[in-house]
Amino acid sequence: MSGIRRATIYKLATSAQEADLDVLSGKVRRDSEGNWFINSQSLTSWLNDHVDQDVVIVLGALSDERPMKTRTCGTCGRDYSDLECPYCRANRIRLRGRA
Repeated sequence: MSGIRRATIYKLATSAQEADLDVLSGKVRRDSEGNWFINSQSLTSWLNDHVDQDVVIVLGALSDERPMKTRTCGTCGRDYSDLECPYCRANRIRLRGRA
């Protein structure tokens, strides 16, 4: 698997957790009764906690072998293969006094 893709999936999950969003991570399995689980967490009970809410569910398989697409930053013009341009992100953090 592409290490960049795996790192991008983990960054996305970390960003969601930092925003206090619900994140489930682990192996997806189905029991003999047809119930879905991620590790020991029942997806049915997890989804029941979100009934009548608009939600976005993002699934990323860590075994995905597709290469990451290289994009060009519209601000600095550099190529990157991440969620956002790492150069511009570092500059935003530095200019906001967080580095």
